[in-house]
Amino acid sequence: MEKIIQARPHVDDSHLPHHLHPVIKQIYATRQVQSATELDNSAATLHDFKLFKDIDKAVVLLQQALADQSRVLIVGDFDADGATSTATLMQGLAMFGLKNLDYLVPDRFSLGYGLSPALAEQIVTMQPELVITVDNGISCIDGIAIVKQAGIKVLVTDHHLQGEALPNADAIVNPNRHDCQFPSKSIAGVGVAFYLLIALRSHLREQGYFQQNPMPNLAELLDIVALGTVADVVALDANNRTLVHQGLARIRSGKTRPGISALIEVANRNAARLSASDFGFSLAPRLNAAGRLDDMSLGIACLLSSDINQARRIASELDSLNHERREIEQGMQTEAQAVLDRLAFKTESVPDAICLYQADWHQGVIGILAGRLKEKYHRPTIIFAAGDNGEIKGSCRSIEGLHMRDLLERVNTLYPHLISKFGGHAMAAGLSINEQCFTEFKTVFEQMVTDTLTEEHKQSILLTDGELPNECFSMEFANQLKNAGPWGQQFPEPVFEHVFEVIQQRIVGEKHLKLVLKHQSGRLVDGIAFGVDVRAWPDTEVRYVKAAYQLDINEFRGKFSLQLIIRELQKAT
Repeated sequence: MEKIIQARPHVDDSHLPHHLHPVIKQIYATRQVQSATELDNSAATLHDFKLFKDIDKAVVLLQQALADQSRVLIVGDFDADGATSTATLMQGLAMFGLKNLDYLVPDRFSLGYGLSPALAEQIVTMQPELVITVDNGISCIDGIAIVKQAGIKVLVTDHHLQGEALPNADAIVNPNRHDCQFPSKSIAGVGVAFYLLIALRSHLREQGYFQQNPMPNLAELLDIVALGTVADVVALDANNRTLVHQGLARIRSGKTRPGISALIEVANRNAARLSASDFGFSLAPRLNAAGRLDDMSLGIACLLSSDINQARRIASELDSLNHERREIEQGMQTEAQAVLDRLAFKTESVPDAICLYQADWHQGVIGILAGRLKEKYHRPTIIFAAGDNGEIKGSCRSIEGLHMRDLLERVNTLYPHLISKFGGHAMAAGLSINEQCFTEFKTVFEQMVTDTLTEEHKQSILLTDGELPNECFSMEFANQLKNAGPWGQQFPEPVFEHVFEVIQQRIVGEKHLKLVLKHQSGRLVDGIAFGVDVRAWPDTEVRYVKAAYQLDINEFRGKFSLQLIIRELQKAT
C-alpha cells in the first residue's frame, strides 16, 4: 500500500530553548516536548523510584534474601526485553553480594509465555526461596498461586497491562498496575528491573550496609538497559530517552560489556557511533533470534559473558540463528502474500483486518510476520501458528486507532468460548485459541476491526518534518540530528520530503534500490530504499521522484559521506 507523504503542521516552539537549531526546535515541538527539562538526558532527571507501588516491599524481600543468602530464581521471558531484564538482575544482584542466583526462561514452544502453571511445577522442584519475575508475572495468576502454595516467596516485576485481578505475590512492581503512581507507564521490563536495583541500593545505603561492603556502580548496567528498552519498542518518553541516552553514551565511550561489544562486531556496527536504531535493527534481532528459534539462555549467556572471546563465539551463533530466522520468515512471508493476493483479488481492496493461520508456520517468527504485514498493508494483523494440545498461538500487531489488547478483551467478554488466554499492549499482543475456533475467531475479529476503524484510520500516512532548508542538507546537520536523539517509538527520527532528480538507480542485495539523486542545490547524494518492489524498480522511465527520507551518514572503510535512507519513494513529474 502506497503511503501518503504528509508534512506535519507547523506548531509553536517558542517555549523551547533559543540556542537550539530552528529545524531541531520545531522537530521537538511537533513531538510534544513541553520544556527544556525533557531534553536533559542526565541521570539526575530520572523519575524517583519511590513512585513505584510496592517498591518498599520488594526491597525488604531482597534485603532479607541478601542477609540470609537465600536461593533466588529469576524467571525471565524469551524476547530481548526478557533477556536484558534477566541479565540486569543476574549481574545487578550479584554486585550487591547475592551468591545463590539462578535464572529460568520458559521454553517458548512447550511452555509458552510467563510463569505458567507448568513452569510453576518445574520451579517448585527446584526449591528456590524467592522467585523474581522479570518482564512477566502480572497475568500469571495460576502459576504464581502454585509457587506460593509451596511456601516460596514471589516478587513480580513487569510492565504489561494489569487484568481484572492481581496475582497473589509478595510484591508487585509494575507501573501499569492500576494503583501505581510511577509516571513513565511505557518503561520496559528491563527499566523496571533497573529501578528495583536503584531502590535496593538506596535502602541498603540508609541501613549502613556499604560501610562494610562495596557499593555497586549500577551505571555499569545501563548498556543492557538501553538495548532492552529499544528492543521492546516501548514509547521513548523523556525517562526512557534518558535511559537509552545514558546506555549509548557508555557504549560509545568504550564502557560496555563483552557481550554487547561482540553483538556490535557481528552486526558490523561502529560502537563509537552507535545509535538507538542500531539497537533496534541490528543488535536486538540477533538477541531475539535465540528466543525465537532456540533457547533465550544463549542470548542471556552472551550478555553475561565476561570474556570477549567467549562472547564472540556466542554472538556468532546468535548471528547464524538470525540468518536462519530471516530465511524462515521470508518463506512465511511469501506464503502469506499468496493468501493476501487471493483475498485482494476477490475484494479488489485490502481487507480491514488480516488474520491468517498455517499449521507449519514457525511460532517464533509469527510476531515478525505480523509486524511486516501490518507495516505493508496498514491493517491490524494476527498471525497464528500451531501450538500444543489442539491449540494455536497468535501474535498480534495493531495500528493507531485500535487498541489490540482491549479488542481481545472485548472478544473474550462477548465470546468467552473463543480465547484460551491473551495479554499484551495497545500495539502488540498475543493469544491462544482452540484450532477448531479459528474460523469463528477470524470472523469475529474482522467484524470488530471493521466496526472500530474509520476510513481515516485505514489511510497509511507517513508524517514528515517537511522540506529541509538547503543549508541543512549537509553532514554537519546530519550529525546534529543524530545527537538530538535518541529517536525511537513515539519519538520518531526526523523524516524530510523532497522531489529529486534521478541520476542513477540499481538493485543491490536482491531487493534494495541504490540511487544517486540530485538535490535542487545541485548537490549529488546517494540514497538507499530498502525492500522495494523489484517489479516496479528500477524504472528507467522515471526522471523525478518524491522521497520521504532520513538524513544519514554512511561509513565505508573509514570514510564518511551523506546518505539518504528512503522511507517512501514515489514517481514524480
